[in-house]
Amino acid sequence: MDTSNNRIFLLFCSVFIIAMLHMVANVNAASERLVLTGSSTVAPLMGEIARRFEAINAGVRIDVQTGGSARGIQDTRNGIADIGMVSRALKPDEHDLRAFTIALDGVSIILHANNQVIALSKQQIADIYTGKIINWKAVGGADARIIVINKAEGRSTLELFLHYFQLKNSEIKPHIIIGDNAQGIKAVTGNPHAIGYVSIGAAEYEAQRGAPIGLLALDGVEASVANVRNGTFPLSRPLNLVMSREPQGLIQRFIEFARSPQAHDLVEAQYLVPFRD
Repeated sequence: MDTSNNRIFLLFCSVFIIAMLHMVANVNAASERLVLTGSSTVAPLMGEIARRFEAINAGVRIDVQTGGSARGIQDTRNGIADIGMVSRALKPDEHDLRAFTIALDGVSIILHANNQVIALSKQQIADIYTGKIINWKAVGGADARIIVINKAEGRSTLELFLHYFQLKNSEIKPHIIIGDNAQGIKAVTGNPHAIGYVSIGAAEYEAQRGAPIGLLALDGVEASVANVRNGTFPLSRPLNLVMSREPQGLIQRFIEFARSPQAHDLVEAQYLVPFRD
């Protein structure tokens, strides 16, 4: 009888210990998860960096979601995301956040590759977007109506575009409003009379893979990753990871990895310029 009771007691202890270990493992797994939200320019790069980081850090899971830089800021402030992805410098009213640059990029005007126009002045671009120029013939192109593609509110690319051309969004006369870079490129490749603006990195990446798009120079400077790297392209920007407090633990390790030489090849593969101190 005593032996039987001992066996039952030992079995109960074993089950209890296994259950406790399972619960601890689940807690540890939950604590080894990061959520990133924000910029569609940064998201593809962070997806690649996250996969590499997960591969060398057993038990870590990183969830990368898009939605625009404004979402990255908001989700970080509200505690919904551990890290926000923001494809611009922080504004003065965002001093409550910490930003860490992981790469540099530029914003390029893009046209369909079959468009006869190979150059536009800053004023011509502003006039096209405000509806003062509505036909490509007025700027040396074919006799065809210009299809204006603009970015949606909350996209940092829109903010940079408006600032550079000294425009207000209310002045823009768009035919199509898009969200991420992929949508912008798809809209231009699908319409030979369209004009849009997207990440230089995204545009060069797709052009190298056969997408029928051309990148226009700004102020006489070719829109290229090389000119973003050497600092001559006038419409450049930092790609940042932001958070509401000083990074610690897993967040700190991930940011350090994303900014390190271990991720530089992934940055360059996305046609972006790696961050270097």
